[in-house]
Amino acid sequence: MNKPFAVSVIAAFLALACASIAFAQETKYPDILDAKPMFKAGPNHMELAPSTPATGLTQWNGSFKDLLGFTVKYTMVGTNPALTNVTSTIPVYIIPIKMVYGATNGNRTFNPKTHVLSNGKTVINNIIASPIFNPGVNFTQGGTNLGTTQYIDAFQRGNFWKYVHTHTGYHVLLGKPTVLATQTITVPASLGGVYTNPFGGSGIIGTYDVYAFDAKLQTFMKNLTQINPSVLPIFVTYDVFLTDLGGCCIGGYHGANGVQPGGQTYSQATYVDSPSSFAADVSALSHEIGEWVDDPFVDNNVNCNDNSILEVGDPLENNAKYGNYPYTLGGFTYNLQSLVFIDYFGAPKLTSVHSWLAFQNDEAHRCPGQ
Repeated sequence: MNKPFAVSVIAAFLALACASIAFAQETKYPDILDAKPMFKAGPNHMELAPSTPATGLTQWNGSFKDLLGFTVKYTMVGTNPALTNVTSTIPVYIIPIKMVYGATNGNRTFNPKTHVLSNGKTVINNIIASPIFNPGVNFTQGGTNLGTTQYIDAFQRGNFWKYVHTHTGYHVLLGKPTVLATQTITVPASLGGVYTNPFGGSGIIGTYDVYAFDAKLQTFMKNLTQINPSVLPIFVTYDVFLTDLGGCCIGGYHGANGVQPGGQTYSQATYVDSPSSFAADVSALSHEIGEWVDDPFVDNNVNCNDNSILEVGDPLENNAKYGNYPYTLGGFTYNLQSLVFIDYFGAPKLTSVHSWLAFQNDEAHRCPGQ
């Protein structure tokens, strides 16, 4: 479940130092005990907000009155589907993250840029070939054709089908990714190690603390001149789960430096090379990009007991197969996680396709509290 980062970074790092050391000592290699699938939301580093950016992320503001009578205001990526009939294409930069573990914590390197999968593609190339970026899958939900397009665009079209079924030119697309130089993180034994994958399947995974990881991303973004508020940087790890003060396993997160309209948004996801595992192939990425589209600045507050912000992947992440559905493209079967529509958070049901609460019609109830 996406839970916001700790408010105090200093306090978090102090707690992290103790908790992570205890985790390394108490967990006997190669087992991870009490592992559970989860994602994170945030943080929003207000102190790192870009100063007077020349261009910002393509975005629009909307609102709805929920079932409790409260007005929920939100910001989403793209243009207003009720008022526009255009295609928004967001430039994307993929930054591979090589994770290096030494002799004291696993003696292993996980590199998404160089690791070759069973289909002959590297992890990065297989991500680019997936329905996240490749518009090669027809998404027909409940007999309604949402289009042959990218997955997140199909989701957002279904989310606002009330308008999009006549605004047929409306799309929110990810541009062809530019892959930037691989960045390397050497993991100290106090902050992570190498273990058997706790979610089944073959292979092993690495772990690393999410707070330390995010601090590294801030440095990377500062040094990468291509990154600005109008683009989406996606940081990709391979077979690595992040931890929260020792608790495993985080498949990804998205955050922002500053608020709309000029903040810098970014996302991280891991690619696990086991179809039966949590975060299998692009499932974590589908979760995080779906949430980025509907809550890019991590501040769309909602009145739900299971979620304080409009995070569309969280309600389904603990479903069977982690909420994933198989889609074959280019001879490879990808896992895409289902996502809830805004109706789930109390918006009028007539907004979405078939008045469904989720893309795969796999959610029967509004969020707890609505």
